[in-house]
Amino acid sequence: MSTSSALPSVAYLGPRSSYSHQEAIECFNPAEHTFEPQYTIADIFVAVQSRAVAYGVVPFENSTNGSVVLTLDLFCDRKRSFQDELVCGEAYLDVHHCLLSASDSLALISRIYSHPQAFGQCESWLDANLKGVERIDVSSTSKAAQIVAREPGSAAISSRVAAEVHRLKILASNIEDSPDNTTRFFVLSTTRRSPVSEAPDSDKTLLSFTIDHEIPGALCDSLKVFKDFNLNLTSIASRPSKILPWNYIFFVEFVGHKEVKEVRLAMGELRKYCLNLRILGSYKDMQHSRGHGYRGSEWVSARDGNII
Repeated sequence: MSTSSALPSVAYLGPRSSYSHQEAIECFNPAEHTFEPQYTIADIFVAVQSRAVAYGVVPFENSTNGSVVLTLDLFCDRKRSFQDELVCGEAYLDVHHCLLSASDSLALISRIYSHPQAFGQCESWLDANLKGVERIDVSSTSKAAQIVAREPGSAAISSRVAAEVHRLKILASNIEDSPDNTTRFFVLSTTRRSPVSEAPDSDKTLLSFTIDHEIPGALCDSLKVFKDFNLNLTSIASRPSKILPWNYIFFVEFVGHKEVKEVRLAMGELRKYCLNLRILGSYKDMQHSRGHGYRGSEWVSARDGNII
């Protein structure tokens, strides 16, 4: 944990006013936690693994633009750098982008800064209103606002909160392609675990695995395990293993908690078809309740099993 305070600390993708910052404040009571901005998503993983912070909040996927590839690659953990940290919670944030600038008109904008995910979520609006204007990727939407505040002729795709923090003008609001644009975040920890919910369909589990690509039907056989044990898949993704060409690490999320008997049996069967399998965490399903404010009460200590 951070040495600057006795309160547990939470790492998020900074600087201040990013969507990750907003979600971190939603998940954790500011009166009971400190918040530590990180320059990259990788820095959040490092801070959690090293126990410089108690928790990390990372963007995982967006309803419009899909998976956050940087986060998926870190979950691949190809160098085994983050073996101690697991997902202990999820949260959802409605994302409404604004075009921010110190300038007064779209006609004065010669370049736009933002995170690649934000660009992907505003593609239609940008093509209709600022087609041909240079787009520059930066580490976060709040970093984009920070840059634009001191660079004339530029604009940032960021939040209304960032406009207030950096004293920028809002040239356009709600420029996202989909009105229900939503980003899902994961909460990481090395010591906290989510307990099994009372309702059987109230938990989800995320895992990663690799298969022998030389065996015909290996992927099909592995996925059939979920059907055989009546486990409903909620998402599936893949990333290159970077060990062999055209060899992939697969990510599967399904309904069920890893401590439930049926899930434990399914994982035992699944291991027969996998070269490597890692359970990345179980957590309460927040997609349907769409509630925030874990306030520390949703997790148990991995050491003593007590509610915290």
